[in-house]
Amino acid sequence: MDEITKELAEMNDWLAQEGLDPPVRAELEALKVRYEAAPGDAEIADEIGDRFYRFMEFGTAGMRGVMGAGPNRINIHTIRKISQGYAEHLAAKTAGAGRPPKVAIAYDNRRNSDLFAFESACVFVANGVETYLFKQLSATPLLSYAARALGTDGGVVVTASHNNKIYNGYKIYDDHGCQCMPEEAEQVAEKIDSVDMWRGVRTISDRYAGPGADVLARMESAAANEALLILIDTSMEDEYVEQVLSTSLTPGALADLGVVYSPLNGTGARPVRRLLAQAGIGSLELVAEQTEPDPDFTTAPEPNPEKPEALKLGLDLCRRLQAEGRPPDLLIATDPDADRLGAAILHGGDYVRLTGNQVGVLILDYVINCRERDTHMPSRPIFVTTIVSTPLTGEMAEKHGIELRKVLTGFKNIGDQMNRLESAGEENRYIFGFEESCGYLSGTYARDKDAQNAALMLLEAAGVLKQRGKTLLDRVEELYAEYGYYLDGLDELVRPGEKGMLEIKSIMAKLRSPGILDAFSAVVRCTADYHSGERTEYKLGGVVKKYPIVDVPESDVIEFDLADGCRILARPSGTEPKLKIYYTGVGPNEAAAVKAIDRMKAEIAKEIS
Repeated sequence: MDEITKELAEMNDWLAQEGLDPPVRAELEALKVRYEAAPGDAEIADEIGDRFYRFMEFGTAGMRGVMGAGPNRINIHTIRKISQGYAEHLAAKTAGAGRPPKVAIAYDNRRNSDLFAFESACVFVANGVETYLFKQLSATPLLSYAARALGTDGGVVVTASHNNKIYNGYKIYDDHGCQCMPEEAEQVAEKIDSVDMWRGVRTISDRYAGPGADVLARMESAAANEALLILIDTSMEDEYVEQVLSTSLTPGALADLGVVYSPLNGTGARPVRRLLAQAGIGSLELVAEQTEPDPDFTTAPEPNPEKPEALKLGLDLCRRLQAEGRPPDLLIATDPDADRLGAAILHGGDYVRLTGNQVGVLILDYVINCRERDTHMPSRPIFVTTIVSTPLTGEMAEKHGIELRKVLTGFKNIGDQMNRLESAGEENRYIFGFEESCGYLSGTYARDKDAQNAALMLLEAAGVLKQRGKTLLDRVEELYAEYGYYLDGLDELVRPGEKGMLEIKSIMAKLRSPGILDAFSAVVRCTADYHSGERTEYKLGGVVKKYPIVDVPESDVIEFDLADGCRILARPSGTEPKLKIYYTGVGPNEAAAVKAIDRMKAEIAKEIS
């Protein structure tokens, strides 16, 4: 059976199911009509193939995919299958505990997020899982906090984070409020794989369906009749905001700041406004077009605060206010599930966007300075960051006698380090963790990155500097003058579908080939292949030493450390169909660092084209 015949058979199997969701059925019937009208159309065949060639895989943050019909899409049937597998995992995990397993569920503002969260809850309840479901849109870090506060055995957030409107996803958390680490994720994946989507799922969903019934009404009806379903109200968010406020290092530092804020039409508007009001912000203006939840992200099609275009409306408002004679000091923006923070600052008469690495450097610098100022630095302090984040923070940590722990990409790996410290009774040693993709956390109340905490820390740092007549960028320049210029570059090669996945694998194979060392004009000092778990040192083009990479699990990442201090890393994204190539340009000044990045990009492009 050739591939398209196999995948057509799979599609027809879906259409044969009596319980198929009507919107899913309509989508597949329309696709079948298109195919039958043009059976030789490669584009239609590729679409069918992409929908049906696999069931979605776990990435760095659970499962994420395009919404639509098919096993490689997010729909109520794939959500139910995932939830059934996770429910069975939770039951096995708590076997012998003498109580039902417990889970918490949150969701963002994406289309169908509330429906998918409710469908998940219906599966959990049908499987005897005590289920705590948020009644309202909630930021991802709030779920992490709630899981810890409620003492659950796991958690779920229905979100696609910063992806565009066609995506949704299912993040799975452990009993610490941390995204599941590989060992547990593999156990969950095995349970999910063993579930028959049509005959193996238990759910109470049909009890609470009805013409015209909205999702909140279904939630409330189910909670009124099912002892295992408990709805979480806004009091949990009240507790969470207080916890974020408790991380403040300079109370009152926001009093003289003017800030523009954009929630990028996501979940951050309510908690961020509350947090900053309670922290005493001088003035706060919201980007009106991006304040209310919008599942289509009409004003920011790619709602990622890492991207300059996502900040455009916020910067426009900053400049209008500047023209009126009341210029804001900063612009901040949070992604749809409010776990990432982007920022731009007024400097030299205009607004300059900070990179994710620069924000991480600034918060780490602020935390160190405040803790040393107030003699609150713990004994044997620890700072955690990812292998793709700027090496500058390692230099800073070494100078201040702080232990640096480097982990794989994904904030769950930072959360795992916090869990290890907690298990050892040493949680207070943790002072900060960050990843370059705009994820930060300075507190221990959660195990996931938190844009609310990041906003508080960055704005306090800005307020303290403003009192000294300086900006955040002034401080960045001071750090560069002390440690050297560490600038960032990033190429993202988007390759969707099965063909794209194979192309990404081919590129990674090229980057691992022996001849790659000759591609660079700067001498390669060391390579680290996190897939093979081996680090190799070179001298005069020859191998000097090989040794294992310790304390970092296997991952599809390749790193090149160059003799001039520059660095290149490449890895397939765990959440999107793309290959990410990171560049660190190092030099005595900005121009030299920029030139180094341009050189490395050109050399890599030539090699993989």
